[in-house]
Amino acid sequence: MLVLNNIEVVYDGVILVLKGVSLAARQGAITALLGANGAGKTTTLKAISGLLSAERGQVTKGTIELDGARLDRLPAHDVVRRGVTQVFEGRRVFENLTVEENLVAGGHVQHDLRDGIDRVYQMFAVLRERRHQQAGYLSGGEQQMLVIGRALMSSPRVILLDEPSLGLAPRFVAEIFAVIRRLKEERELTVLLVEQNAALALEVADHGYVMENGRIVLDGPAATLRQNSDIKEFYLGLNESGTRRSYHDVKRYRRRKRWLS
Repeated sequence: MLVLNNIEVVYDGVILVLKGVSLAARQGAITALLGANGAGKTTTLKAISGLLSAERGQVTKGTIELDGARLDRLPAHDVVRRGVTQVFEGRRVFENLTVEENLVAGGHVQHDLRDGIDRVYQMFAVLRERRHQQAGYLSGGEQQMLVIGRALMSSPRVILLDEPSLGLAPRFVAEIFAVIRRLKEERELTVLLVEQNAALALEVADHGYVMENGRIVLDGPAATLRQNSDIKEFYLGLNESGTRRSYHDVKRYRRRKRWLS
């Protein structure tokens, strides 16, 4: 299990971004992290993957653990070696490299690259067809498949997905979310999914957390969250007056208490 215990993240020594975030991503399950732009979702993923220092950020309080072992004190490459890898938003392929060269770049911690590449091609047949093509010429959906495949080359136990549907045509969105299901069902990976499309995220997830202004304000089984009237109103539609409400203005939900393990 991946566990965040009451973590705080500060940028430039003064800007408090995460304010006591606690969550757990259960082994072999999909956990969704929902929230508006600026809520702190991407910062949470970067805290887990050890990338905050590149942006002058640091975890100043709390712990991040994978099966009881601390991750928050490790550099990013050691986090990958422990089995955690992140797929960034924006389909960041190496545009001038071929599809297969991109996959090789993702397998730098592995000895048997051929086996890893073949497993990616089994999951994404279109990448096999495009293996000699420069990645910059792929469609948006194919590029998203490639960055997920590149992440799988490190044989992760936990994969962090940041906005995988962003900017994709509906057809490719459906394909990507089908892939996310397969990561759980076929590879038994632990998936932490950051996604603004709450309807899709809660459809594939087992459990969900809602973040606002650097805090977790609500969590529960995905099926329960899908039926939550405040989730429906805030993420899926408008209220009777035609405006969206902030969670600060919602009175019917009970704010989640922090917990420590």
